[in-house]
Formats: sequence, C-alpha cells, structure tokens
Amino acid sequence: MLTPAEADGVIAARLALLPTEPCALERATGRVLREVVNADLDQPPFDRVAMDGIAIAASSFARGARAFRIAGVVAAGAPAPALPGPDECLEVMTGAVLPPGADAVVPVEELTVAAGVATLGAGARAAPFANVHRRGSDARAGALLLPAGCWLRGPELAIAASAGRTRLLVSREPRIAVVSTGDELVPPGSQPAAWQVRRSNAYGIAATLRGHGYAELSDAHVSDDPLDIRAVLEAHLANHDVLILSGGVSAGRFDHVPAVLAELGVECVFHKVAQRPGKPLWFGVRRDGRSVFALPGNPVSTLVCLVRYVLPALLRLRGATPAGPAFAPLLEPWESKHALTVFLPVDRRANGDSPGALAAHPTHGSGDFVALAGTTGFVELAPGRRWEPGSLAPLYTW
Repeated sequence: MLTPAEADGVIAARLALLPTEPCALERATGRVLREVVNADLDQPPFDRVAMDGIAIAASSFARGARAFRIAGVVAAGAPAPALPGPDECLEVMTGAVLPPGADAVVPVEELTVAAGVATLGAGARAAPFANVHRRGSDARAGALLLPAGCWLRGPELAIAASAGRTRLLVSREPRIAVVSTGDELVPPGSQPAAWQVRRSNAYGIAATLRGHGYAELSDAHVSDDPLDIRAVLEAHLANHDVLILSGGVSAGRFDHVPAVLAELGVECVFHKVAQRPGKPLWFGVRRDGRSVFALPGNPVSTLVCLVRYVLPALLRLRGATPAGPAFAPLLEPWESKHALTVFLPVDRRANGDSPGALAAHPTHGSGDFVALAGTTGFVELAPGRRWEPGSLAPLYTW
C-alpha cells in the first residue's frame, strides 16, 4: 500500500490542468493566475515623497543651513516645480513627486514654521534621499511582479492593478460533483427507520469545499444498485471535472463503485492507502483528464481524506501549489502502535498553560463524526513513533 505522502505524490502526477479563461480584475478574487504579470513602469514611477514635510537639498543641510524659506506647496497628484534655491524649500505631501533639485525630505514633526520660514529642530536630519521612496526601488519596468500559479488575493490584485491590468488569465474553476452512495441513507428531514441513517457526508463535503471557495458544486445520492450507480456516474462524468464520491469503495458485496468506474473508462490509479482512518481511499482518472476521488463512507474517513488529498488536488488542478500542513506542538504524549499512519483529530488550546498546543480529540471510530465538533482539524502521525509533549506535528485544518 502507498503511504499518505506517496498517495499525494501519485495524485499530483496524474492530474491534468484545467483550461484557462480571461477574468475581469474586480472578479478575480480567489482565482489562480495562469500568466505572468510584469511591471509596465518603474515602481514607484518617480522619486516619491514618503512623509509630509519639506523638500530641501541635503547639501544645504550639510553646510549648516537650518532655516528655509517656503517657496510653495507640492501635493500628491500634481507636477512638482523645481526647488528655487539652496536656502529655500517646498512643502511636500506624502505621495507627491520629489521636486527637481531637492533630494531629502524633513518630516513636519521636526519643523517649526513661522512667517513663511521652516526651521529645523535640534534633532532633525537630512541625509540624501531621506524619507524618499526612490524611483524603481520596488521594481523596474519589465520586472516580474506576479508569477503564474499564484493565488489572487487583495495584495496580488492591487499589484496587477498597479501594472495597468484590467483583465487576467486565470484557471477555470473546477466543476465538482459530490455523490454519496448507500441504501441506508435518507435525507436529513426524514425520520430514519431502524436500519437507516440520515445522509450527512455530502453536506460535510460540500460545506468544506464552499469554505475553500469552490462554489460550482452539484449533489446526488444513488442506491447500491450497480445500474443506478452507472447511470449517475456516467452523467456526472460527462459534465464535471472532478467527482467526489462517498461510500461504496471497501471490499463488501455491495461496494460496486470501483467496478462501475472501470466500466466507465476511469483508470484506477490506486486503491487503499496505509492510513487510519481512510484506508479504502480510491483515486482514478479518465483519459479525458476527469478525476475521481472515491472516499470511504464512514464520516471521519470521508472528511479526513477530503482535506488531506482532495483539497490539495483541487489547487493543483488550477495550477497552484498547495502550501502543505502547518506544524504545531502536541499537548499530550502519543504513541502510534499501528503499522498505519494515524490521522488524529485535535483542537487548539486558546488559553491555559500551553496556548496554541494541540489537544488530542480521539473519536470512537471512523463513524464517530459527532466527536469532530469543535475540533481544529487533525494531525498526521507516522507509524512506529512516540510523540512527546511539545513535539511538532503536521496539522491539517478543516
């Protein structure tokens, strides 16, 4: 069986990038950039005043001048006149162009102004280009500002706007179908019979996906009949980039999903990972690039596999590189006595003697999703190792 790290690597190697589409700048939040953005101008495009004050020649300060006649005012967004003379200054505002002939800005807090003369205080300094944001010091024209594959958030979109871009080439968002299987499942609003349970996995999957920005979701439930499964999966494979299935992938008599997927031309890349919970995880791809993640049906297994494997895969499909887990200290000792990697639910302590440490929140088994309430996520604990309090463990958050 593959280890979790091996399974993650195999998934990454078999994914096909989604196509691109142009997107207006104001609608690109959360998208993944699929082109580079270069500076069209120097950044900043001129020597920019960095503090309100006066602009002077540093050489005048160096020869001992401390009082300067105010010859005018330069506001941000206005052309700047040249400095008239060595004993004169211009009032300047933050963001204004540094006047020609001036090469230093003395902040207003270090000045006294009276009768049209600005006098520097005893602690004032005026070194060359003090309080000046030099032209091109952030980036020269033509320099790379944003690489392909970056996630477009506020900072990135501000950078793109500064480069004059109104549209960007981004990955098309994945079309995702969530399909749960099982004769025992009934809708949440139904009263289950003694042999039934309410359908919950699909809601947990959809909520997690929406929480990570995936809005184009469809949802379906199908019985354990192979013909029904085939009809539903065939329809969703025709219209979606990714199928996320819950249930029907173990070794039972009614676990028909792997066989049906094979009939539909979906290649099994792997089936089973050396992990607990979630061992029966199935991953496959079709020749046209469609990806199928068949998650085990027990709720804890479903959510763990979704976060550990599917969310990173969705980022890779869009051309982005997943950040990987965070690392945080464990509050209690833990010894893994299994031959499998253990995914242990945890909650982060907000106060007490160990703020930020991860307290174990074990379940009563992979069906005990009630125990996940209030948890932060889960840690991945390698087999055959003892974890002491304070050991840093890889943390995956919901």
